[in-house]
Order: sequence, then structure tokens, then C-alpha cells
Amino acid sequence: MSITMRLFAGIFAVLLVATSIGLILRRVVAKGQPHSVIDNLLDRTYAWWAMAALVGIAFAFGKGGMIVLFAILSFLALREFVTLTYTRRSDYLALALAFYLILPVQYALIWIEWYGLYSIFIPVYGFLFLPIIVALRADTERFLARIAEVQWALMLAVFCLSHVPALITLDIPGYAGRQILLIAFLVIVVQSSDVLQYVWGKLFGRHKVAPSLSPSKTWEGLIGGVLSATALGAALWWITPFTPWQAAGIAFVINLMGFFGGLVMSAIKRDHGVKDWGHLIAGHGGVLDRLDSVIFSAPVFFHITRFYFTPWSG
Repeated sequence: MSITMRLFAGIFAVLLVATSIGLILRRVVAKGQPHSVIDNLLDRTYAWWAMAALVGIAFAFGKGGMIVLFAILSFLALREFVTLTYTRRSDYLALALAFYLILPVQYALIWIEWYGLYSIFIPVYGFLFLPIIVALRADTERFLARIAEVQWALMLAVFCLSHVPALITLDIPGYAGRQILLIAFLVIVVQSSDVLQYVWGKLFGRHKVAPSLSPSKTWEGLIGGVLSATALGAALWWITPFTPWQAAGIAFVINLMGFFGGLVMSAIKRDHGVKDWGHLIAGHGGVLDRLDSVIFSAPVFFHITRFYFTPWSG
């Protein structure tokens, strides 16, 4: 059995166990009645079944499948972000260019593996030319706030997220043809950290990290979740080019980045007066609610891997 097949077999086994435990808890503890914690865990588990199946299909199509999948996720995430922002009629052209030019060009550059351009395309050229387009419409009402929100939307929903499929383009000695497993490592470790932080917080959480931003995040949940997911990352070293200790260290860094990503995205939601970015995924909110930790950890993981595990060309 290939490494990929073993990995997905393990994922589906874990989901099967989690679903079984949830159903048993609903029957024994909740007595079939509504129970906020158990129902939430079951909703998350059901959503994970769907997401695991979707990622599995993308894996089957290799590089092209992963690029298409994350391009679609970027489009949905960008729409969620823009929907909550203040825009005016004069912004429509800039927004259309963001969705239908900048986003596909970013993923096309990853497809052709032009690192020198996809690494700066949005934060340099996108950030410079979008304000010019809006300024030419001569609408100055809340100009800076409007353009800054569009820039942030592109930065998070497209630029940062595009670093996930970009992992496939890395030329790692002795690891040729297996780069797609780096995506599995990143997503499994960071998303597991989210779930484990929730579980540890529910079990032992007493001290809030940032009550005004995210009341459910506790120091106990943070420490327990990050350390547990770091151990998971060390256990998954065999699907990466890393040693167990390297896998643990990298997992620790991306788990912390994932936590801070969730905190930043919570701050943005509170600023806009909403609880979730959307309602696309049952039990998870919107795409941005599910991917907030991946968005912040992906560029860091990509560059750690690129600069320390690939031949550096300057």
C-alpha cells in the first residue's frame, strides 16, 4: 500500500472512531436530546467526512487537482471577506479584477512554478495597481479603508492560501514525486490543533486568552492543543522529508501560527459584528472559519521548507 493510501486509510479510520464516539455520547450522555458540545462535535465530524472526501478526490488528480481545489477555496474565501466589507459602486471594477484576473493569475503562476513572480505578484503588483484603478474613479469616501480591506482580502484569501498547493512545486532532494504529502502534513497538523484546542479547552479551560475576541479560546486549550498536535506532527514525520525532531519543531511553529491566525480573523469578525464568515459548512461556519489557521500557517510552512530543505539558489 502506498504512503498516500495508508495516510488516507488512517484519516478515515480516525473519522470513523470519532463519529462512533459522538453517536455513543449522544445516546448515553445526551439521551438523544440536544446537547451543544456533543452536537457541535458531531457537526464538525460530519463536515470533516465531506472535506476529507473532497481533498481525497483532489489528491487523486495530483498537482492539477490541488491547484484547482485551492483556487476554488480562494474564490469562496475572497467572496466571504468582500461580502463583509464596505464597498461602493466605484470599487466594482477593482473587485472584478481581484476575482477574475488576480486570483487566476496567481494560481496559474503556481501551475507553471514561477516562484519569482507568484511570491510577489499580489503583495507588490496587486497592492499597487488596485488602488490606482479605484482612484481613477475619483470616489474618495473612505478610500483608504475600502482599498485596505480589498488588499487584506487578497492577501489572506488568495496569496496566503495559494502557498498550500505551491508546496507541490518545491524541489526537495530525495523527495521527488511526494511533495503533495506536504499538503497533507500541513492540513492535518494545523486542523488537528484547532480540534484539540477545542477539546482541551472544553475539558480543562479556565483562563481566557482574549475574552473580547474569542471567548472559547483558553490558555489550557492552547497549550494542550498545540502540544498534542505537535506530537501528531512528530508522529507523521514519515510522510515528510523531515526527521521526527524537525517535524515536531515545524509542527509547533505552524500550530502557533494557526492559533494566532484564528485570533486575527476573530478580531476582524468582531470588528464587523459577525460570529462567522459564512454558513457554507455545517458546524464550521464559512470557508474562512475553517481555513483561518491554515491561511496564516501556510506561507510560514512553505518558506521554512523551501529555505531549509531545498537547494538554495540565492
